[in-house]
Amino acid sequence: MSDSSPLPPVRLHPEAELARDALSTPLLSRAARLARWAGPTTRIDAGGGLVEEQLPEAAGVLGLSGDDAAAYASEAWRVAVDTGLVEVVDEEAGTVTAGEELAVLTGGAPHDVLGVWLAALETVLADASVPDLDDLVGAMDAGGEVDLSSLDWDPEAEAEFLDGVLGNLYLLTAGEERPGTAFVPLPALAASMIVPSDMGEPTNDVLEQVSDAMMRLDDQFRLLEPVGLVAYQPVDEALMADTDEEPASPVDETDVSRYGMVRLTPLGLYGLRARLLEAGFEAPAVGDLADKGADALLDGTAAFPPTAAQAETEQWLARRESLAAARELLAAARGLDAGAPLRRLRCQQALSLVGNEAEPALREVLDDPELGGLARVWLAERGASEVPAPSEDLVFWLTVDTLAAQLAAEGNSDELRGLVEGLAQQHSGFFAAAWRVDHPATADVLEAMGRLHPDKRIAKEARKAAFKARSQQGG
Repeated sequence: MSDSSPLPPVRLHPEAELARDALSTPLLSRAARLARWAGPTTRIDAGGGLVEEQLPEAAGVLGLSGDDAAAYASEAWRVAVDTGLVEVVDEEAGTVTAGEELAVLTGGAPHDVLGVWLAALETVLADASVPDLDDLVGAMDAGGEVDLSSLDWDPEAEAEFLDGVLGNLYLLTAGEERPGTAFVPLPALAASMIVPSDMGEPTNDVLEQVSDAMMRLDDQFRLLEPVGLVAYQPVDEALMADTDEEPASPVDETDVSRYGMVRLTPLGLYGLRARLLEAGFEAPAVGDLADKGADALLDGTAAFPPTAAQAETEQWLARRESLAAARELLAAARGLDAGAPLRRLRCQQALSLVGNEAEPALREVLDDPELGGLARVWLAERGASEVPAPSEDLVFWLTVDTLAAQLAAEGNSDELRGLVEGLAQQHSGFFAAAWRVDHPATADVLEAMGRLHPDKRIAKEARKAAFKARSQQGG
């Protein structure tokens, strides 16, 4: 599946750090230990799994004990085989040896280590979409074959549901100030997949569906935590034992953690982004634009949230000398196309991060009709001397350009509403002059001011001015 709409940019940890995280995950570290243990006497069955007689020894190698030890050992072995840490030598004889990928874990580059981890993740995600063992055993027919129709299980739909949940978790994580630090309540995550956005009070049927989804997700996140995709606090067992308790019902905030809490780890954020890219999604990461030109930076960060745009810009500037960077940014900010005002806003924000050594670049564009206004603002904020006063035409042009950029960046936001009210209040004759401004966005800006201003009289003035501007432009 592919999608052309970009996702929010994510801030990833360095690959070296993520590779260390991957190597320390319980599942991959167990798989590596079994790969080193495997030898001429290790035997596998027709499906590539360890023969049952060897599971106790494998569990011992991993230091596991208890009822689930064999199951954990079997899972680690399957990951070792699927990731190439173990290689099948002779399928008929059922013999194996250490695989080539095992050396990657000890001597490979971080990116290659993460490649092995991604293969392990795919194995676990596939397992997470399969019904649990009790359900499979119950669905066996007389011949020992699993009757899938009796399970009410659609493998494709189950995988899509889990992908959708993880996609929502990715979106929530990408929007955080410090990605990978906030837990999401399991009821909210389940509801995001079940409850229609336009539904007021959920019906009992919908609440039951949410409850069922929570139980499925509880099982799945328990499987996904050992591979390092998520950090998970499971649903309180006491709630599942109490049939009178409804997990999907509204709960007191102090008790919400009892209903399950999950967050993506930094490694999980990396893994989901890799899967999204593989599926054809545009999934940007901060730093992608650091080695590209200023035009790519200004266009690329146009739709970024402010904190992500600043982080991306800081990385871009770190690779360049300030004066040269300022000249490149200013050149890229020119234009009269629809995206130009927002490019200039991003340029102004980028220039706020450079030092006084960039001053010559700003003075060079003082007479430029598109850049002269922002150049004066920059120089004035730095306390520079001999900054020529702007003409009235330049002031109005810069005002329209700034409003057009804010409109493109945030839509009808409260911040823009406040800006509109302030302008109308400070300049009593603003609309009488503004419609004459020779800027491609003049009519659109005035129409927006008419929509946003709470005073009906002033809003009407703005709409009249917009009509005049549209007529002047021949639109």
